[in-house]
Amino acid sequence: MQESTGKVVSVNESLVGVEATSGAVMNGEVAYITLEDGTRLKSEVIDIKPGNRVYLQVFEDTNWMKVGDPVTFSGLPLAVKLGPGILGSVTDGLQNPLYELVKEDWFLERGLYVDPLNNTTKWTFTPSVRPGDTVTGGSVLGSVPEKMFDHKIFVPFTMQGKYTIEDIVDAGDYTLEDTIATIKDPAGNSLPLKMAFEWPVKKPMPFHERSVPGETLPTGIRILDGLFPIAYGGTACSPGPFGAGKTVLQHTIARHSRADVVIIAACGERAGEAVEVFKDFPELIDPKTGNSLMDRTYIVGNTSSMPVAAREASIYMATTVGEYYRKQGLDVLILADSTSRWAQALRETSGRKEEIPGPEAFPMYISTLISALYDRAGVERFPDGGQGSLSIFGTVSPAGGNFDEPVTQATLMSTGAFWGLSRELSDARKYPAIDRIDSTSKYPSILTNEDVAFLRELLRDGKSISSNLVLMGEKGVTNEAFIRYQKSELLDAVFLQQNSFHETDGATSPERLRMMFDVVKEIIETPVDIEDKTSIRSHFNFLRQAFLDWNYTPLDSDQFSTRKTKLLNLVKHKAHVEENV
Repeated sequence: MQESTGKVVSVNESLVGVEATSGAVMNGEVAYITLEDGTRLKSEVIDIKPGNRVYLQVFEDTNWMKVGDPVTFSGLPLAVKLGPGILGSVTDGLQNPLYELVKEDWFLERGLYVDPLNNTTKWTFTPSVRPGDTVTGGSVLGSVPEKMFDHKIFVPFTMQGKYTIEDIVDAGDYTLEDTIATIKDPAGNSLPLKMAFEWPVKKPMPFHERSVPGETLPTGIRILDGLFPIAYGGTACSPGPFGAGKTVLQHTIARHSRADVVIIAACGERAGEAVEVFKDFPELIDPKTGNSLMDRTYIVGNTSSMPVAAREASIYMATTVGEYYRKQGLDVLILADSTSRWAQALRETSGRKEEIPGPEAFPMYISTLISALYDRAGVERFPDGGQGSLSIFGTVSPAGGNFDEPVTQATLMSTGAFWGLSRELSDARKYPAIDRIDSTSKYPSILTNEDVAFLRELLRDGKSISSNLVLMGEKGVTNEAFIRYQKSELLDAVFLQQNSFHETDGATSPERLRMMFDVVKEIIETPVDIEDKTSIRSHFNFLRQAFLDWNYTPLDSDQFSTRKTKLLNLVKHKAHVEENV
């Protein structure tokens, strides 16, 4: 088959106009632009105009590109290579392993591409089919051990129809380049299969059977698991101003959530924050296994200093890998930071294409793209009764913390949980700085619906009374209202806030969360018969400190029950607070 070719006719930063001189091209097709020094830059067809005019978005720096440079069209869409060896790796948005690129040159050279998976590593393959068996796209041929998982080897998902196993290797060690099976199509043609295959990143993988997310995905963060949960297969967004704690929140969830696989997509994140992930994650210990956290993590690193076109590639790359591990029957969580910078890249490209702008110059179709991304999350059920899930949590960085801007609004309409970050809370050094009133979730909590409503009512009352205190002072509110306010503040301090740097308080298990709620509820429901506001404040200060001491006590320690008893005694014997302490 003869390759399609063309030549450059215009260059507008990452947007390159090409005159296709032979063959046909398609939207989403990968093309290579060859510079005068022989460097080949990878790009993608994003628009086709009448008269053989094609527009490419280039994933690399376009300096020194000139009119007349030759272009070669691959005939294939941008794809990700799927197979064993992805977990524990760090790649760019084009799936180039960054640590392998560093071996070539400390400064990443443009036009340098490395095979995404190691072709020399031998994997211990165990077949699960025999010659004569009928298979189709997505059928399991066998498995290999990858980290702590059994990695299923599939018939490529792109293969439609029914095939017959003609030959399959015996159990043993093989590389990704070895043929492990030969299948025969209905026409009698033999097709060799390897352990890895490719899938277009912008094409969602089809579900066997899609199920509605309905089970809470524990994150270890109390305010989320209790009030604003995300479900296995659910979606969440966290808009907030710069410096409000989005990245810390994501890193905490990555370490302590009950997901099997965590994928971090740094789609335009600042370089300093991305480097922190690269340095810290290999050294962190996974609380679930005691091994390195990287054993169940895949990182796509595309910082804000890289070409804008690569941001789009990185977020789709991460999502496709997530869908693949969902097919493995695992619970996958994607953390995308930040979808705003991805949207800003789309805005830049749209402007260069001279498209009619939408609100704030974002493309008119921005909400469609955002919705399509989050729609790839979900729970998938398999014919054998198993299931896997893909959850997506994306941060949003609206300029000036304005939640009314188009990207935030489009994201809110596409996600099931909204974790709004508050500048006021972050400035007060409260973590997580998630707005207690405006945040929402449609997913079930670890607590009951009645419990959630009970807590949210107290928080709303506390905010209302706080406003009155600011306007009128303590003398302007009744003792009853002041006690209600103090209970709300106690709830915030000991239940909703956490110390992310503390080994025990940094993450809370569902079992401990339930215990904590029971004590909080008892405190809230216990009448306080104290006459003056100074004594009321003193009473709740003692309760707060006793509760925090309990929070910092490991669940399996001897002091856990003792400190809980002391706390409950303070609640019951409020008239003798100081003696009991």
